[in-house]
Amino acid sequence: MLLPGLFRSLGEQFNIFRVMHHGTHEKQLSNIFAWLLATDSTHKLGDVFQRAFLARVNGQLRDDAQLPPSGYRVIQEVNTLGGEDIAGEAGMDIADIVLSRSDAAVVIENYGTSDGHGHDYQRYLAHGATDGRATAVVLLCHRHEAHLQRDGWEQASVVTYADVLSDLQAHVERDGSWCRQHPDQLFFIRQMIQYFVKGPAAVDVDDQVSFIKAMCETGESARYGYRPRDRVTQEFAELVAEHARRQFEDSRTTLATVKDGLRRFARSVLVEQVNGAVNKGRIEKVVTKLVGQWEWCVELQRADAQPAIYLEFGPTAAVKNERVADPIHDPDYSRVFVSLRDEERGSTSRMVQTEVRLAEVIGGLSREDGRLRDAVLSLEV
Repeated sequence: MLLPGLFRSLGEQFNIFRVMHHGTHEKQLSNIFAWLLATDSTHKLGDVFQRAFLARVNGQLRDDAQLPPSGYRVIQEVNTLGGEDIAGEAGMDIADIVLSRSDAAVVIENYGTSDGHGHDYQRYLAHGATDGRATAVVLLCHRHEAHLQRDGWEQASVVTYADVLSDLQAHVERDGSWCRQHPDQLFFIRQMIQYFVKGPAAVDVDDQVSFIKAMCETGESARYGYRPRDRVTQEFAELVAEHARRQFEDSRTTLATVKDGLRRFARSVLVEQVNGAVNKGRIEKVVTKLVGQWEWCVELQRADAQPAIYLEFGPTAAVKNERVADPIHDPDYSRVFVSLRDEERGSTSRMVQTEVRLAEVIGGLSREDGRLRDAVLSLEV
């Protein structure tokens, strides 16, 4: 009962980074952090972010290895190969961002986790130390996972997006003048903080009340009285995560069972039902070869150069309904859907929702059941 409310908070929040699928592409995020680190960028914050970043780095260095707090140029995609490497025809080793000044440098590898992922730590360090400069190698990442740091990367400083963006947030919230003068930049930074620091949140009051109601109805409400709160929150989050993991794994098994049931029904019953009612475009073959987001369907290949018809359900039906020209309003994804392929455009031309429930498919449809047949015939053109 708890998970539906959590899913609403995950699914309904607008965030520009979620829309643009940021957080999954290293180069995109490097561009954003380079923009923030540059002191003359259009964010109009000067060296605020650069200072916040260097403070995080210096906090992990020895007192005698501290770096200047600002004054760095920002360079992206820097080849860290030295002269000997080039002479030896070594492959390029590209650092995502380098902060550089005459007496110091910071060589940054940006990645989802604190993992050097094949880059050479010593090479990064040597590049930063060129001409005797003080230097530090930094892993800028979404998640700090210390066990992934090896091959020298365990010596690198680690700065997470959440840490340095939290520092930026604290500054911005104190600077009312900047906020008033730069509303566009403020919106962008707040969206970034929401996505990388706060994460999805159930901000809707109705969702919060529904969550409390579910906690009471499922016998979990006693947790609100436990102490210490941080520990209780963590334990509950781990419990929900374990239930979600198990439910997700079980749901994949259920999807596979539905697919197998539809395939067997199509081959043993539906082909005969449809072919007995049409003169053209008879079903010749039942295929289930698609994978990925298209995996949850059964393809009915037809004769006479007629477009294929698909029996779809679950995730595949959801994707198709988002892309079809005339989507089904308020679809019920506990049911089977039927769609017709547009061969010229390579897309879906029509889609209908059937009365057949997934639970019925799992239980087994009778030979007299004509609902899928009727849905298939309704797409005939």
